[in-house]
Amino acid sequence: MAIYTFSFFHLLLAILPLMVPHATANLEGDALFALRRAVKDPGLKLQSWDPTLVDPCTWFHVTCDSDNRITRLELYMNELMGPIPKELGNLKSLLSLDLYHNNLTGSIPSSLSKLSNLKFLRLNGNRLSGRIPRELTKLGSLKILDVSNNDLCGTIPTAGSFSKFTEESYMNNSRLEGPELMGFVRYDAGGSC
Repeated sequence: MAIYTFSFFHLLLAILPLMVPHATANLEGDALFALRRAVKDPGLKLQSWDPTLVDPCTWFHVTCDSDNRITRLELYMNELMGPIPKELGNLKSLLSLDLYHNNLTGSIPSSLSKLSNLKFLRLNGNRLSGRIPRELTKLGSLKILDVSNNDLCGTIPTAGSFSKFTEESYMNNSRLEGPELMGFVRYDAGGSC
């Protein structure tokens, strides 16, 4: 019996590393499926997003790298309606999040600050409201930010990567003010605007 247990243990150790990409794919698939559940999709653009498939890299509007990690989510101009779910912050390898020109509502999730590889964040042309989460200033790789043409409020963050974005990134948010003055008390101390 000890020989079989020993052999099974070694077999398990040999197979376990092969299972890790699937676990990542499932976690990422769960994050994408949270988006599918959160939004209305009148144009059926997310119809290929089947949670029973292990690999979300086969879904439309999703691009993956050679290790089957999601790197791009391109869902612009698809008439999607509803909130951006916090679970999108679990797409750890995401480089580009393009959700512009839809009818997305609610606030920008602070969980997007977990996307440390993110270079492009385009949320413009929606109906997003609330403050720009200060946590997003931690995105050191962020090169392009566009939150224009929404209903955001509060002040424009200026820390971290946000220091290099121009006014064009924030245009047509009539309740958005700023930018914050460095070295002074922040305008936004919490609460709603």
